[in-house]
Amino acid sequence: MRQAPRATFGSLLLSLAPAPHPSKPKLDAGARSLAKPSPRDLVWELRASRSDREAMEAAGNEEISVEDEAVDKNIFRDCSKIAFYRRQKQQLSKKSTYRALLDSVTTGEESIRFQIINEATKVPLLAEIYGIEGNIFRLKINEETPLKPRYEVPDVLTSKPSTVRLISCSGDTGSLVLAHGKGDLKCCITSNPFKVELVSEKEVVMSINSLGQLYFEHLQIPHKQRFVRFNEYTSVVQDVNSRGDCAYENQEDLGLWEEKFGKFVDVKANGPASIGLDFSLHGFEHLYGIPQHAESHQLKNTSDGDAYRLYNLDVYGYKIHDKMGIYGSVPYLLAHKLGRTLGIFWLNASETLVEINTEPTVEYTLTQMGPIAAKQKVTSRADVHWMSESGIIDVFLLTGPTPSDIFKQYSQLTGTQAMPPLFSLGYHQCRWNYEDEQDVKAVDAGFDEHDIPYDVMWLDIEHTEGKRYFTWDKKRFPNPKRMQELLRNKKRK
Repeated sequence: MRQAPRATFGSLLLSLAPAPHPSKPKLDAGARSLAKPSPRDLVWELRASRSDREAMEAAGNEEISVEDEAVDKNIFRDCSKIAFYRRQKQQLSKKSTYRALLDSVTTGEESIRFQIINEATKVPLLAEIYGIEGNIFRLKINEETPLKPRYEVPDVLTSKPSTVRLISCSGDTGSLVLAHGKGDLKCCITSNPFKVELVSEKEVVMSINSLGQLYFEHLQIPHKQRFVRFNEYTSVVQDVNSRGDCAYENQEDLGLWEEKFGKFVDVKANGPASIGLDFSLHGFEHLYGIPQHAESHQLKNTSDGDAYRLYNLDVYGYKIHDKMGIYGSVPYLLAHKLGRTLGIFWLNASETLVEINTEPTVEYTLTQMGPIAAKQKVTSRADVHWMSESGIIDVFLLTGPTPSDIFKQYSQLTGTQAMPPLFSLGYHQCRWNYEDEQDVKAVDAGFDEHDIPYDVMWLDIEHTEGKRYFTWDKKRFPNPKRMQELLRNKKRK
């Protein structure tokens, strides 16, 4: 039986964008998430998913095993077929570093600002650090002078977060220490290479960019305008990606200006625009969150396979124990250990991949006893690498320290679950496809005949014209208003 529509959390609007329909010529911005208002690249995935389902319909009454029903993953992209993932992995292997220009620090009413510069390209980024009420830090990184405004998610935070003034404390040469109000939380910024550490009770609980995986592709002049306006940008435009992190050798293979999958082509008017950043959680090995995946509750190490994919898809017959994206995407991750819980809320609605490494690390401490010059201590550390196709880096660091505090901090940002309507608490009837109005009437009568109460009947997509939402198939459902009135007379929907 096909599932009824999934219930969603009012606070998690990132996952609410409806998947576009195969009958539409291009992918709607909502399906690939909310990061761009322009059509994007994976309509073929949804078409393929529906095609798979229609093929099963055509199979008639043939016996089909559970294994036969599992989705054909060849019609969906894995990491190796996602261009921005390949670009980031290729360029990060070259160890291009960023440096924070601490002499550029300015203090505003709400944030501390400073420049970050890529040592290879010398193109600056603008970093902002905010202190948020309730023991929350916010880090934003954007182009300092983008060709046009990059997309920032406008409708997930319930209100503008209330900020607290960060207090600058004395630090070592080449570093800046910011205290969060009167508490013990501190944010330590190291200049070269650029790194941010969150310190609580003199213990480093989280490091940002300690692995040097900060990545930022800058918007570029469209191809047609590039040669016309080249003289204006002579000092900046040196090759096809000089505004980005590095020059690429194979533009077509890495999908800089267009990306192909099957017969579908995704054109990128301003070139590649992906971002990425790493977070190291010290003393942690148990991570949770970033739904929705048919995987174990505790997130797994991804070093030997695909990353977790956040991308909304209507996948029929999805496989279990798999990291492919399915119905919803919420970029919210929790880390828990005895005595401390942390959270990372990555506010970016474009397609996102998350890599996790939870291997133990070895620390060496010098000792003067005996012939052994150092003793070793095995500690836990979880490294989380976020990569998104577009937008800016906008991340909230929830410092807990308890699980209850974490959920309070998150709901402070995104809101709490709305009170459900009374009818939603009753029985909802649904199956994959009701053929026509007579079918609906017969099922409704069957509940009456057997004296089974129910409140709602859900129709699947086949009630529409050409599988377009907000339309009706006029042949199968010639009078939907009357059909609904008949149900409403019985206090049903």
